[in-house]
Amino acid sequence: GDGAGALMLEPTEDKEFGIIDTQCYSDGSGAEFLNVKRGRSEYPLTQETIDLNEQYVFQDGKKVFVRAVKGMADVVEEVMLRNNITSENLQWLVPHQANKRIIDATADRAGLSEEKVMLNIQNYGNTTNATIPLCLWDYEKKLKKGDNLILCSFGAGYTWGAVYVKW
Repeated sequence: GDGAGALMLEPTEDKEFGIIDTQCYSDGSGAEFLNVKRGRSEYPLTQETIDLNEQYVFQDGKKVFVRAVKGMADVVEEVMLRNNITSENLQWLVPHQANKRIIDATADRAGLSEEKVMLNIQNYGNTTNATIPLCLWDYEKKLKKGDNLILCSFGAGYTWGAVYVKW
């Protein structure tokens, strides 16, 4: 997919709403399985690397899948436990839209039914960093003041995290 997205955050005096909690992780040992081989400062682009198509994202799908499921599921569970959130009082899981199987496994581990998971990969594909903003845009009319949302993602490097938002 191809897309762009942004979220505008603004300060609030009301401590009950907004970003309540965040947790992020990074593990550089996964770099060999999910990276861009050329085109960064260490390996600038040349005509030779362009001809080899090394300027694009590379991933070892099986290894990335296993780590993505574990990373996203673990961090969602951690944020839920830390904030006393249960599958009953979480209105929405807003996962990175990389792969439906990763999304399903993360939701399953959190004890969430499909009705509580924002999903739009079928419409746009994996738009990388735009997936979560696009989900929020697509589901905006379904969101109610006070809804508990957990946004979660997994990406290059390996990096992963979750954000608890009170809408």
